[in-house]
Formats: sequence, C-alpha cells, structure tokens
Amino acid sequence: MPMLETEKALQQSRQFGVKPIPLLRPLGWLARGWQDLLRCPGASLLHGVVMAVVGGLVLWLTHDRFWLLSGAFSGFLLVAPILATGLYVISRDIEMGRTPSLARVIDAWRPHDGRLVVFGVLLAFAGTGWVMTSASLITGFAPQPIHTPEDFLRYVVLNDNSHLFEIWLGLGALLAAPMFASTMIAVPLILDTQIGVLGAVFTSWRVVMEYPAPVALWAALIMLLSLAGMATMLLGLVVVVPWLGHASWHAYRDLVKRAD
Repeated sequence: MPMLETEKALQQSRQFGVKPIPLLRPLGWLARGWQDLLRCPGASLLHGVVMAVVGGLVLWLTHDRFWLLSGAFSGFLLVAPILATGLYVISRDIEMGRTPSLARVIDAWRPHDGRLVVFGVLLAFAGTGWVMTSASLITGFAPQPIHTPEDFLRYVVLNDNSHLFEIWLGLGALLAAPMFASTMIAVPLILDTQIGVLGAVFTSWRVVMEYPAPVALWAALIMLLSLAGMATMLLGLVVVVPWLGHASWHAYRDLVKRAD
C-alpha cells in the first residue's frame, strides 16, 4: 500500500514541470509580494497582526525560559507556510483580476477536502518536535540554567568549553533544510490544484533540486526578513509576514507549470 501511494504521488508530481529561473529571481518575488500587500493592505496586514500577537503571547509565556523561546521562534518558521494560506488566496485573486476579500480568505481555511489540514498537522508535529528537541538539548547540556537571552549568549553561544551552540545550530539546520525543501511551493500548489500532499512535497523537492542556488537565496531572504521582524519587538512581523506570504505565491507561480 505505501508503494502504491508513493507511485501515485510521483505520477501526480510529473503532471507539473519546473520553470527555469535566474539566480536573482527571488528579489522579483519580493517586489511582486510588496505590490500585492499594497493592493490589499487590510486583509494582508491582519495576518501579520495575528502572527505578531501570537508571537507576543509566546514571548510573554516564555520570557524567563529562553531555552524554550529560542526553539519556539525557530519552530515558527517551520509552520509558517501553512499559516500563509490566506495570503496565497489574496495573491491568487489579484492575479486573476478578482477583488480580494476577507470572506474568501476565511473560506480557504475551511477543511474542504482535508489536504491542507493534513499538511498543517504534519508541520505542527515537525515544529513541536523541534521545540522539544531544542529545549531538551539546551536544558540538558548547558553548564548553567538558561533563563534570559544573556544566559543563552554567555553559556551557549560564547562558551569556549562546549560545542553546544554548534550542535544546536546543526540539528536545527538538519531539520530546517528538508522541511523547507518539502514546503517551499507545496502549500500554494495544494491550494491551487487537486494534487495530493505527498505529490506536492515531491514537486517542491524537484524545484529545490533543479535550482538550488536561487532557492538558497530565497531561504536566506526569508530568514533575514523574519529575524528582522522578530528583532523589532515583533512589530516588524506585521509587515514581514504578509510580504513573505504574497512573495511565496509568486515563487510558486514562477516555478511550477502544468507539464505539456
């Protein structure tokens, strides 16, 4: 049965081709994402406000547990693709000449056929797994209790007698890289077509394998903008979240096409 499901997913993935793109195309995605944000600021910024409020709640709950906070915010990046579903709908409506509306955004979140629900649950498990792994690593191997960012910097990052920070970064990258490869265009592809979850993941991997350099640049831009949004007491997320969400739709549209 698993082999049959895998073969079916591969057949679904083969229905889509991968378009060639130049190295700096991700900058164009940001430009078009910004245009979509300006065309529909209300519903777009609402996504950012919600994410900033949720981030603020996490910050409040873990203000004296930086060992947990560090994993929680990095885990947020793992589940971000599914959280941007409404933003993909807005960009699709703009592309099709329709007037975006909050009602259509809300409708996109309804579990019509379960594919986005399944994918969201899988991403939530991955994010939770990383949060628990990160917390266990820091609390179990740090030489002193980690309560504040200063503690993390002193006892983990700048500790000359331990490689804990390098191990923590390595494990994070080990999880983040395949997760990014699996989700880069999977959610908008699921939203836009009838492809299954596994088929969308296979298609996303094909994109990454065929154009690793532009994809790496895109991943770096996402990381830098997300860190900038978090570094501004989360206020920057109000703009960064919708900006990256809209840009991700254009990344999907630039990279994936129906195979002839």
